[in-house]
Amino acid sequence: MIDWLAFVVVASASLISSALIVSLYSLGLRLMTSAGRSPVVGPAEFTGAITVLTPKRAAKEAKRTRKALAANPLTDDQKKLALVGAYACFALCVGAVLFGVYLIVPALHGG
Repeated sequence: MIDWLAFVVVASASLISSALIVSLYSLGLRLMTSAGRSPVVGPAEFTGAITVLTPKRAAKEAKRTRKALAANPLTDDQKKLALVGAYACFALCVGAVLFGVYLIVPALHGG
C-alpha cells in the first residue's frame, strides 16, 4: 500500500528545497555580477581540450564586462557587501546540498 501523505511530503520537500537552492545560486550570481566580478571563465589551454569560448568571444565578453563595470552605480563598500552576500549565498547552497546528503545517507547520522 502506498502512503500518499508521505509521498506528498517528500515531493513537496524536494520541490521547495530545489527551488531554494536554485534561487540562492541565482541571487549569488547576481550579487557577484553587481560586485564587479564576471562569472565568465576564459578558455583553458590543454592539449586536445575543447575550447568552448573562442579568444574573439572572450575579448568581446571582457569588453562587455568593462563597459558594465563603468556603468555600475555602486560604491566600493557596496560592491564589497554584494560580494560578501554572493559568497554567503553560495555557502548556503553548499550547506543545503550537504544537509540533503546527510539526510539521505544513513551511515552519517547513525540510522
